[in-house]
Amino acid sequence: MIANVEVAVEKIVKEIPIDEVVEALINEYRRRLIRYSMTDEFMRKKYGMTFDKFESGNVVKERKFSWDVESDAMEWEHALEGVRYVKHKLKDVEGQGLCLA
Repeated sequence: MIANVEVAVEKIVKEIPIDEVVEALINEYRRRLIRYSMTDEFMRKKYGMTFDKFESGNVVKERKFSWDVESDAMEWEHALEGVRYVKHKLKDVEGQGLCLA
């Protein structure tokens, strides 16, 4: 099965120019960065604070562990981790001289 995957990958690499693959990758990272940043901004406005203050103020406990607040906390943390990850990956792509934009 691995051999079949390798053959399929070789065909794709031969048919699609690397510049197009890199451009698609960069665009996907930028799309994710926008989505994660929008989530962070929405949560900042909703709670009137940064995530660090949200956590240090123990807002989840303060609001009696309601599902909405716990769900927001998880989504917000995921978004911030996503921002860090995507920025790191974009930096990697740019650092390798693959950035087309």
